[in-house]
Amino acid sequence: MDVDAYAYTNRPAWNRLDQLTKQRRLSGAEADELMVLYRRTSQQLSRLQSHSPDPELIGGLSALLTRARGRVLGTRVEAWRAVGRFFTHTFPAALYRVWPWWIGVAAVFLAISVGLGVWVSGSGSARRILGISGDNRSLTDPGGDFETYYSEHPDDAFAAQVWTHNSWVSAVALFTGLLILPAVYALFMNALNIGISAGLMADAGRLDAFFGFILPHGMLELTAVFVAGGTGLKLGWTLIDPGRFSRAQALARQGRASATVALGLVGVLAISGTIEGFVTPSGWPAAVRIGIGVVAELAFLTYVFGVGRRAVRESAVTSGRTAG
Repeated sequence: MDVDAYAYTNRPAWNRLDQLTKQRRLSGAEADELMVLYRRTSQQLSRLQSHSPDPELIGGLSALLTRARGRVLGTRVEAWRAVGRFFTHTFPAALYRVWPWWIGVAAVFLAISVGLGVWVSGSGSARRILGISGDNRSLTDPGGDFETYYSEHPDDAFAAQVWTHNSWVSAVALFTGLLILPAVYALFMNALNIGISAGLMADAGRLDAFFGFILPHGMLELTAVFVAGGTGLKLGWTLIDPGRFSRAQALARQGRASATVALGLVGVLAISGTIEGFVTPSGWPAAVRIGIGVVAELAFLTYVFGVGRRAVRESAVTSGRTAG
């Protein structure tokens, strides 16, 4: 190995590593670059130690890597702090800022579901109009399709399947909100399915079973869908009415907020999917299963209107100080 040529070729990268190590603040791209240069320089030092008798070069690289190691470890800690801040400030604040939209979506969704359920359960003409078969015992009877849906697959596989499906439904409701009508259609179809199922189970005298299987996971799951739909519709309305910003600026701001909500909802849906996979089909008394769902829903609402409201207020105070 020509040590002088090797050092000459790689010295710019070593100088860059030294620069990043001494730099007070690093962007995300610079933090990634620091990691790459640290690993590469470590490999180069190992190669030089095997081939080079130059103690000065080896000593200099060793000292550089020692300094860089401290910065790398610090960067990892900062990354975990950023993750923590996302869940304690960024995500709950985004949920709180858009709450009138998703509460509105929830009210309309539930009104449609209840109205359809009452219509289907008390009217044969409703079934004819909606194309529903006259004999639904395979769905509504004890041990029928409605109940076995939750237990026909292993719990862990079913939880993963539910999580994937609900994430897709929420993503459709959120990201098609820019066009408004596709999001409204997706939400309506979900309300239609729930209303029809409730109506058929009520007509069979099994509304207790319907709520016993739907509520444990459904409260949190549907709330996540409402949040996605409301956030998506807010994004679409921003295109129509950008407010005091230009349309491009308003869409960029609301788009970032929508992306934050989408990322956070992945975790919320993972929790509801776990409940649906393990609690809903567990065979525990309905009161216990529904109680778990109520706790999960109350925890989410507390997170939004407690942690989220506080995060928004702190952000407003900070912005005011910066402006001052």
